[in-house]
Amino acid sequence: MKKVAFINDTAYEMRDGETILAFIRRHRGQNYIPTLCDAPNLEPFGSCRLCSVEIAREGNGIMKTVAACHTRVAEGQRIYPDTAAMQRLRRNILELVLTDHPQDCLTCEANGQCELQAVAARVGIREVRYPEGANHLSRPRDESHPYLISDLAKCINCYKCVRACDEVQGEFVLSMAGRGFDSHIIKGMDTTFADSYCVSCGACVQACPTGALTDIFQPAARRATETVRTVCTYCGVGCNLEVARRSGEILSISAPYDAEANHGHTCVKGRYAFRFYNHPQRLRSPMIKREGKHVEVSWEEAYDYIAERLTAIKEEYGPDAIAGISSSRCTNEENYLMQKFIRAVIGTNNIDGCARICHAPTALGMQRAFGTGAATNSIEDLKYTDCMLVVGANPTSAHPVTGARIKQRALKGKTLIVIDPRKTELARHATYHLQLRPGTNVALLNLMMYYIIKEGLVDWAFIEKRTEGYEELRTRILALDIDKMEAVCGVDRELIRKASIAYATAPAAMCFHGLGVTEHYQGTFGVMLVADLAMITGNIGRRGVGVNPLRGQNNVQGAADMGVQPNLGPGYLSMADPALRSTYEAAYGVPLPGGPGYTIPKMFDAAEVGKLKALWIMGEDVVQTEPNSDKVRKALEKLDFFILQELFYSETASYADVILPASSFLEKSGTFTNGERRVQRVNRVIEPLPGTRPDGVIVTEIMNRMGYAQPDYDPAVVLEEVAQVVPFFKGISWERLGKNGLQWPVAEDGTDTQVLHTETFKLGKGRLYFVGFEESREIRENAEDYPFILTTNRALEHYNSGSMTRRTQDTKLLAEDLLLISPEDAREKNIADGEKVLVVSPRGKTRIRARISEMVQPGILSSTFHFPEILINQVASDVLDSEADCPEYKVMAVDVRKE
Repeated sequence: MKKVAFINDTAYEMRDGETILAFIRRHRGQNYIPTLCDAPNLEPFGSCRLCSVEIAREGNGIMKTVAACHTRVAEGQRIYPDTAAMQRLRRNILELVLTDHPQDCLTCEANGQCELQAVAARVGIREVRYPEGANHLSRPRDESHPYLISDLAKCINCYKCVRACDEVQGEFVLSMAGRGFDSHIIKGMDTTFADSYCVSCGACVQACPTGALTDIFQPAARRATETVRTVCTYCGVGCNLEVARRSGEILSISAPYDAEANHGHTCVKGRYAFRFYNHPQRLRSPMIKREGKHVEVSWEEAYDYIAERLTAIKEEYGPDAIAGISSSRCTNEENYLMQKFIRAVIGTNNIDGCARICHAPTALGMQRAFGTGAATNSIEDLKYTDCMLVVGANPTSAHPVTGARIKQRALKGKTLIVIDPRKTELARHATYHLQLRPGTNVALLNLMMYYIIKEGLVDWAFIEKRTEGYEELRTRILALDIDKMEAVCGVDRELIRKASIAYATAPAAMCFHGLGVTEHYQGTFGVMLVADLAMITGNIGRRGVGVNPLRGQNNVQGAADMGVQPNLGPGYLSMADPALRSTYEAAYGVPLPGGPGYTIPKMFDAAEVGKLKALWIMGEDVVQTEPNSDKVRKALEKLDFFILQELFYSETASYADVILPASSFLEKSGTFTNGERRVQRVNRVIEPLPGTRPDGVIVTEIMNRMGYAQPDYDPAVVLEEVAQVVPFFKGISWERLGKNGLQWPVAEDGTDTQVLHTETFKLGKGRLYFVGFEESREIRENAEDYPFILTTNRALEHYNSGSMTRRTQDTKLLAEDLLLISPEDAREKNIADGEKVLVVSPRGKTRIRARISEMVQPGILSSTFHFPEILINQVASDVLDSEADCPEYKVMAVDVRKE
């Protein structure tokens, strides 16, 4: 029988644990009761008391006043939100608030968007009967930050900003100081935004009900005529964004509270780094290189030239002399068309994407273990986990919203194990930080399995029912020389033992891994061992567990799903298998190649020796992002014909014979697939900038120009074709995706999947593998002359090559790449903090500013790769993962010295 409670004597169904506020809003509407301290992503707090209601139990006429936001509704409870007493109370509260609030609504940044203003009008405030206060009015305005502004004269002490910083971001920058009328918000140790350790996520601004906390975009946002919901372009979290626009201009961005991917939160890049879209440096016309210089031409001339040159090269050298590199910044539909163009029009499997240089080992390693190379669980499963294992990832910088959620769970007492050579932010909150030497993941993960097996903590029932290969794994693991493995990885064995026991004994343990696992000589093997760990402990196939790669770019998962790889077509069907290949041939209407294609590193190798004659790159700056930049330059110079689609002119563009100006994510529609397999709609916010075209339009038009009848580009129509070709997209359609998308596999009836492998693996049984540690060739051959190990990472404020973020105010937050060096090494090398140093490797050298830091151990250096002036990949090696051809960015043998 349903439980009920009453609102103004009318019975409504109630839910156990529901607050009175949630109960009333569910039945009477979101705005039925006014609030000033409540937000959907914050815990109930009861600061403003505007939500006060009168309640009485059935059969008991005694009335009591309570705050609806944090009082649970009870069965039979009678709730009276609208009595005369409650209306007087709300007016009285607001009058008291307004005594200490400036009356400058018409000139305030928040005018028209101010909750206090709206609530005062709704409650019916016409006058303030109390004397005016003078405390808050004296607070100075703070405009020190590139984005954030505080004017605490307008603060009403609701605590929403403090709670947003604490409960959402977990940064604890804001707090309340003083007592009584002197109570006021401070940043850090009562400093400015710029001098505090604020991470610029803007959660406090979105939470603020007045103009006390705003940003540089808020005044313009008042002019917005509508908002468009889309998906962020920066990382694999897949944050939903509400973009305010007017007359083709983007005014501001906020995060919708009902977004399942990000729950009303986003990072500095998603919220603020959008001004690149109309930057003066945007490419706005096709260009052809003539006599060494790029000359602007019409689209028709560019298309004619491309079609003529590609056709000639294909006829003279064959289709395998041509290759394409697609982009994880582009939509699923655009990536699908790019691989279709290369295979069906050109006739080669020489198609690859930037997943090759980040998560190709993830896909291969997980396919070997489970049969499917994607995250087993959803980020929402953090609510159900008891232990989090983060291996080779720094999500608070690279995947900030997911990183904040992991940190929140750790702050609430859940076990956190971090395996990383750097003392990352999560490492500071970790129960166990295993600070290993870069390149030794396999040794450390084998030690973890050793202790789990030795202590008898394996899940025998799961192993026997769901896996194969355990006995061989057990025998090989127990035969390990643990003294040697401890020395190799550099982590105390007792610490490893404790962490292993914590992981194995947790009722539910969830693993996340990043590029610190994949970008290694043994990257694929590292992923396979992470899968081993999960399977031998039974942490697969249920809530709160699993193996969950943190995808680097916004659509890495989707690009791979769409067949942007040389051996597998859309949906991961082998191009070498004639029966599977026939599926694509039936859809495309032409024979397709079955021979092996080039991966990106092999493309450059082939170009250097003259086998690859033409290359088409869609949205990648390979000179900056690929390892061994000099080798990449030489390869590009050797090409007979090079086409580049881009937003901005880059060093890579300088080598192109044709440059095609593409449209940004804000100027097109399609879908992205985030790291948890969530396929979401990207909705065009503004028309493409004059002179530019969406990547999907460009590829479609050149397909037609070269004789293939591809319908005019419409992402919804292309998605229909994808659903016919890719089995796990079968139930996906543009309309079905709705606001929050669907997680593949999606059944024909539209049912999606939050957790994979609940009953069985795609392989039938999961496969357990033993892999022994092998030192990278980079260290074996170069350690004597180059004694330091340089490892790369991302900064919060920037994104990969930084082509977009470097054209925003983010450069005022971080203006250059920095080299982290330990205090011990800095003393040994006589290097001062902030001093320019020279980093040299067998490949080249670069100059970079040193930052002395406790984050790295002696012998280890770390840097980002966002700025072309520094070009850290100049010193990177071309050692590849032994299985998946992923470059080893995380282990570079270098030396460092003062200039």
